[in-house]
Amino acid sequence: MCDPPRAMPAQGMRDMTASLVTPGSIIAKEGEHEQGEGTAVADGNIISTVVGYVNTSGGSISVTPSKSIVAPVVGDTVLCEVVKLNEKNGEAMILCIEGKPGSIQPQHLYGQFFVTGLVDRFMHQTSDALRRRDVCRAVIKEVKPVVRLDFRERDDCGVLHAICPPCGDTLQPHLDGDWNVQCPTCGHQAYRALADNYGAGWAELDQGASALNNAGKRWGAAAEAMFAKGPAGRATFIAADVREDGRERTYFRFEGQGGGRGGGRQRAAPGTRLFVGGLPREVGTEELRELFKAHGDMTDCVVLTDDAGVNRGFGFVTYAEKSMAEAATKALDGHRINGRRIGVRDADDDKKKGGRKERKEPEGLKLYIGNLPFSATQDQLKEMVSAHATVNEVILATGPGGKAKGFGFVFIAEKDKGDAVVTALNNSEIGGRTIKVDIANAKGGKGGGRGGKGGGRGGNRDGGGKSARELQALREEGEGGKKRKRRPRPKKD
Repeated sequence: MCDPPRAMPAQGMRDMTASLVTPGSIIAKEGEHEQGEGTAVADGNIISTVVGYVNTSGGSISVTPSKSIVAPVVGDTVLCEVVKLNEKNGEAMILCIEGKPGSIQPQHLYGQFFVTGLVDRFMHQTSDALRRRDVCRAVIKEVKPVVRLDFRERDDCGVLHAICPPCGDTLQPHLDGDWNVQCPTCGHQAYRALADNYGAGWAELDQGASALNNAGKRWGAAAEAMFAKGPAGRATFIAADVREDGRERTYFRFEGQGGGRGGGRQRAAPGTRLFVGGLPREVGTEELRELFKAHGDMTDCVVLTDDAGVNRGFGFVTYAEKSMAEAATKALDGHRINGRRIGVRDADDDKKKGGRKERKEPEGLKLYIGNLPFSATQDQLKEMVSAHATVNEVILATGPGGKAKGFGFVFIAEKDKGDAVVTALNNSEIGGRTIKVDIANAKGGKGGGRGGKGGGRGGNRDGGGKSARELQALREEGEGGKKRKRRPRPKKD
């Protein structure tokens, strides 16, 4: 690490009482004199902290500033230049303190301000009321630990001079809807938190420019449209680099950012955005895009993931036109990916918001087949049941990653053949395992099997001889895959 710069000795300064020194000059050794005003101790030396003249008197050494030093206090009025703007705060360099001629010490050279202290209106960002290089008048509200500035408290505080960002000419006060300044050269319009004597310095004006700030009023459509474009909407277009031929400007949108009330992604047209649920864990954005691209031009496609990057099981697809989204929904709703049936619906359909989409089951009598080997296939079940009835559809239950759960359902067209199929196939074997066949419960029904509550096969309290695995499968099917609600715990006294 480099050593800090050492103070430079001022030759011949020790015995003189009227010598000009600069900050950092050594004027005496520590212990030879008492430290006075305008001095500091560093490395065993007394050094000057200001530009001025050395004075020794009564054993004390001091430096009298060649120009008076002024310190700001709360309530002082300052002139400043905006040098830095953040989203909700900014910084200005203090040029002078009104009524106090003299130099400002470094610790008081810059003042900070908040967006709420600019003008009596809701401002989304500081750059919506100020720009860098604007010259302003402000009131000091705090001096420790840092200088705090306020532009809102008085009408004579605010912007005094501003230049046009595109061309550099001086902006003129001109009220036009949301905008209160205009460039006479390129026609650029903007908003500034104007002081009463904008463009006039200390001159007294009959009508102050602060009246153009529209204090307390809501923003109109023009301003809100600009705020909604985010950072790009506040970008500076240099006049020499832009062909002002009437063409509409296009603004790049920063993903995940926005301005005002229009932040975030641009809202898709109604009916063009689809929700895709039930995705296997191994399916990502590119796989989803590959599946849906055949139905039209997509403007957005994403599979949501958690903090660890693991697929959360759903995603969104946005098409350029509503007809494309409708075609994709018709073709892919219920489509199987790695054994799992996906659901596709309009993401903005108010009728389906806030609730799970009810899956439409195939027609026919629903039979439960349990204790299946994990290697069992839909074709095997279809072939087995087809010998006794007409099979409409076969569903094998799967878990994350498409892993088989060991049970499934078969829908047969002839509802009156259910008992015959159960009698023929129950306790038969597939892949060396004895399977269980029964008529599945209707959703929301109670009890087991055909007997309903307390009666018939499977209606006994002990589950009709079904294994715990079969009963769990039936519960999952009856609940539609939803998690069971936990009982509320009693509050402790």
